[in-house]
Amino acid sequence: MNHWLIAPILIPLLGGVLQIFLGYAPLALRRTLALATTLALVVAAVVLLGLADDGAYRAYALGNWHPPFGIVLVLDRLSALMLTLTAVLALFCHLYSVARTDSEGAHFHALFLFQLLGLNIAFLTGDLFNLFVAFEVLLIASYGLLLHGGGSARTIPGLHYVVLNLIGSSLFLISVGMIYSVTGTLNMADLAVKVPQLTGDELPLMKAGGMMLLVVFGLKAAILPLCFWLPRAYASATAPVAALFAVMTKVGIYAILRVYTLIFGIQAGALAHLGMDWLFPAALATLAIGVIGALSAYGLRTLVAWQVIISVGTLLAAISLHTPEATSAALFYLLSTTWVVGGLFLIVDLIANQRGAVGDEIVTAPRMHNRTLLSVLFLLGATAAAGLPPLSGFFAKLQILNAAGDGPRMTALWSVVLIGSFFTLVAYSRAGSIVFWRNNEGHVADRGKLSVPVSVAAGALVSMSIVIVILAGPINRYADATAAQLQQPAGYIGILNTPMAGETRP
Repeated sequence: MNHWLIAPILIPLLGGVLQIFLGYAPLALRRTLALATTLALVVAAVVLLGLADDGAYRAYALGNWHPPFGIVLVLDRLSALMLTLTAVLALFCHLYSVARTDSEGAHFHALFLFQLLGLNIAFLTGDLFNLFVAFEVLLIASYGLLLHGGGSARTIPGLHYVVLNLIGSSLFLISVGMIYSVTGTLNMADLAVKVPQLTGDELPLMKAGGMMLLVVFGLKAAILPLCFWLPRAYASATAPVAALFAVMTKVGIYAILRVYTLIFGIQAGALAHLGMDWLFPAALATLAIGVIGALSAYGLRTLVAWQVIISVGTLLAAISLHTPEATSAALFYLLSTTWVVGGLFLIVDLIANQRGAVGDEIVTAPRMHNRTLLSVLFLLGATAAAGLPPLSGFFAKLQILNAAGDGPRMTALWSVVLIGSFFTLVAYSRAGSIVFWRNNEGHVADRGKLSVPVSVAAGALVSMSIVIVILAGPINRYADATAAQLQQPAGYIGILNTPMAGETRP
């Protein structure tokens, strides 16, 4: 039996519990244990990535209760990719927090690890109800992380975030109830078998449940018009929290990709491609509103927060094309944008700490101590985010455009992506020229000087855009194989015949 599948859940769970019991231990000890836990999670994710690369589905039936009756974890290429993406991001965010912000509030490391626990459950679960449970775990932890450090500036955005997500959770619970009332199951593989068999009066109820589920995932992903909570919430959070939250919207995107290719995919009969006709224009509108928000941003943190929405629109536009080529391009872009945006949040925090009272505001200020290094890092991140060559953002967007095919959708996608990229470049150019070139006389306090851990954490994440280009061949092959696997759900459905935890199915 392959017990590696449970490692991404057990590691942050045990690490978070240990942090609670060590609440009064020296901070240095808690930091060491937290970083060791996150590093162990990276190792486990990489191991699972290697296992998943053979194209087989691995199911782990908890308690050895056979699916669809028991809780089942499923590993495939997509879930392994998401686990690795999250673990690498978390490692550098955690390293940054240890050097700068973790002492601002109690239980930071426990909340951080419980956040990773919820994320990993979401990526591995093979059941809609357990996906709901995963959302609740990660959201509860995120409430505490969002308010970490206190301050009135975080209270109102935090309240909006909590209320909207509670509404989303309620809708999620209602939708899975509707789906269960029709099918008698919430196991994704079992649903993929039963949905094509629905007829008559069952179809409208299932369609309503599926569309409501799409709204919930759209809220998690921050798609227009459910995105306006995000800029203020992310901009007000501490830097490592905002950087980790760069993957939070990707959970909603992952859920859409998983559910609407497996359950409502091409094999779903009358419910095939449910909601995809609405998703494409909504995605382009999200991209457009993200660009407008970036142009109007008054602070660097807000600018990067709007970049999250731009990336959501770009990703969902590609996914809604529903072709293997577009899905592969979206996965390549997913890696690039998540790490780069996470790095930008950290870089912007370093910039704000060296600009005195003005912080991250896009106004003139005294010259920074480390202006050269910070300007290079910001240029690297901005270039990748805007999609300029030779960094990964350019190649990712180029692949998305090439996957658009012919017809009206190609025209719309090319127009919005290219015009949006141009104005995103304008937004970053405006911000960079003001922050780095228009300086007053004098220097800020010495507290803004950089340390090695924060420099490494921020620099490593934005430098992943270079690493992705260097490894573009293997990454593209993996993304192509993942997209092909998603388009052929027969292997996933085969987990219904898994007789014991950990058995592998081709």
